Formats: sequence, structure tokens, C-alpha cells
Amino acid sequence: MDYRLKVWLEQDGQPVLGDGLLNLLILIRRYGSIRQAAGEMKMSYRQAWGSLKKAETRLGISLLVKQIGGESGGGAQLTPEAEDLISRFEKFRGEAIMAVEKSFLRYFTDFPR
Repeated sequence: MDYRLKVWLEQDGQPVLGDGLLNLLILIRRYGSIRQAAGEMKMSYRQAWGSLKKAETRLGISLLVKQIGGESGGGAQLTPEAEDLISRFEKFRGEAIMAVEKSFLRYFTDFPR
């Protein structure tokens, strides 16, 4: 027997940050590009941009610093607030998973198969 757990954050009953947006932000950090990050996730640029804008609106913070085209091309970097959000969420999610694992083992280790 096993269990599944999904952790995400909400603001006023609306999703703000979960695995999908977290992965998108991490890939934007890696590539410096929303388009490249979205492509890696097999997501359209429009969908990625929409997810980012919704999260920014719900959180009331900017997640990205965007650089528009030009000779060196455009790009995107995470704001310090986005970096802080990622760090806090990863720690919170890790602790939540450990707590649920401990509880699962307490109640189901000896459960008949």
C-alpha cells in the first residue's frame, strides 16, 4: 500500500503555486527564457505567460523581470520575491511530505495486504 500527496498554495481559494508553476519558475531561472521553459514543459508560451500573470495578480508581487528583445534578444529572470517564494515552498512541501510519511507509516506499516 502507498499514498499520494499533492501540495499547493492558494490565495482566497485560488491556486497560486504548485508543482506546475514551481517547475516553470525553476526552468525560467535555468534558461532565462519563458519560451524555452514553456517548451521544456511541453506548454505553450501563452499558457505559461497566463499562469505567471495569474500568480502575480493573486500574490500581489512580481515574479519576473522581463527584458524585451533587442540585439541580444529578450529574456526573463526571477525576482528576489520569486526566489524567496520558491525557497519557502520547497521547504514547506518537504516538511509536509515528511509529516505525512511519518503518519502513513504509523497507521499503515502493519496493515494487512
